[in-house]
Amino acid sequence: MEKKKRIALPVQIFIGLALGIIAGLCFMGTPEIAVNYIKPFGTIFLNLIKFIVVPIVFFSIISGVISMKDIRKVGSIGVKTVVYYLCTTAFAIIIGLIFANIFKNAFPVLEVSGLEYEAAEAPSIMDTIVAIFPSNIIAPFASATMLQVIVASLFFGFGIILAGDKGKAFGDFMESANEVSMKIMAFIIALSPIGVFCLITPVVAENGPKILGSLAIVLLVAYLCYVLHAVVVYSSTVKLMGGVSPFKFFKGMFPAMMMAFSSSSSVGALPLNIECSEKLGAKKDIAAFTLPLGATINMDGTAIYQGVCAIFIASCFGISLTLPQQLTIILTATLASVGTAGVPGAGMIMLAMVLQSVGLPVEGIALVAGVDRIFDMGRTTVNITGDAACAIIVSKLEEKKEARKAGRAG
Repeated sequence: MEKKKRIALPVQIFIGLALGIIAGLCFMGTPEIAVNYIKPFGTIFLNLIKFIVVPIVFFSIISGVISMKDIRKVGSIGVKTVVYYLCTTAFAIIIGLIFANIFKNAFPVLEVSGLEYEAAEAPSIMDTIVAIFPSNIIAPFASATMLQVIVASLFFGFGIILAGDKGKAFGDFMESANEVSMKIMAFIIALSPIGVFCLITPVVAENGPKILGSLAIVLLVAYLCYVLHAVVVYSSTVKLMGGVSPFKFFKGMFPAMMMAFSSSSSVGALPLNIECSEKLGAKKDIAAFTLPLGATINMDGTAIYQGVCAIFIASCFGISLTLPQQLTIILTATLASVGTAGVPGAGMIMLAMVLQSVGLPVEGIALVAGVDRIFDMGRTTVNITGDAACAIIVSKLEEKKEARKAGRAG
């Protein structure tokens, strides 16, 4: 007797998302039911994901560094990764500004008197640099400060390589711990369809009426830019530099994208993103380095959001931004994507920095704060898709580099 064929995980996640949207629409009249009785199970699922993310990042980066056996190679990969992230972020903010300018006459002009918004203080460049380096080994893990976890794992990886034979036993333990973490991750990922359902239902139940309200056109412009950036920038770069067809790329990324969309968490989508990227051809050691770094500093979707919201807020205050001011937005948003890395509520802090850079009132953020979760779902999906594109491209570039070296040696 033949075994019943199991439904593929991407299909299960899509079904969970679709059912969650339907359930959310059903609960729009009584959103408190979805919030009080369905959302907690989504929170449990996200907690499980966050519980395994730090061990996955720590052990997988160490395993990746050990397998490279060369500290210079890690530096080469790091430079390529950061350059790709900064370039695509700049492209993203340009796309956001172009389309916001095209549609700005269709934006609603909302009441701006009596607005209040307390902007969190953005860290200085030096504070950001200092904050990258942990002061003790426990704190980064307890607070899930991903940049510090990455730095700690790099130091341990380098230490194992430099220790030679004496570091081998510790290296073997790290690789064993990485394998165990991966198995735990696989078990948690199998729960994704249920998690997605429980996360999306309360969002739709609470925000359904708001989506149909006055900010609908602003949301539509943002989502148009999200889709355009993914289709144009990621399709062209993965095809030309990574050798992967756009159709194969987006089909392979579907599970991670659905997780990012429903959870609005780059870190929450990280385990699935690692799995999807490796299936699409990203090397395990490179994916282990570029994806956690991207989940922290790569914010293409957030950059689009900055551009659209800056133009919208300016129009509400009756201000027309000049070309130099819009160029300032491009520069500020690109640098802020790294400057606010790992800071809670980074999207809002970045928007406050962008508004301040061109003299717009920060309290204008209150105009979009009510539907920020809807913006966040799309921008997180774009962010993690860009991370995966980078992992695939850097893997291909390193592969070509190794082939050239081997050719010269031969």
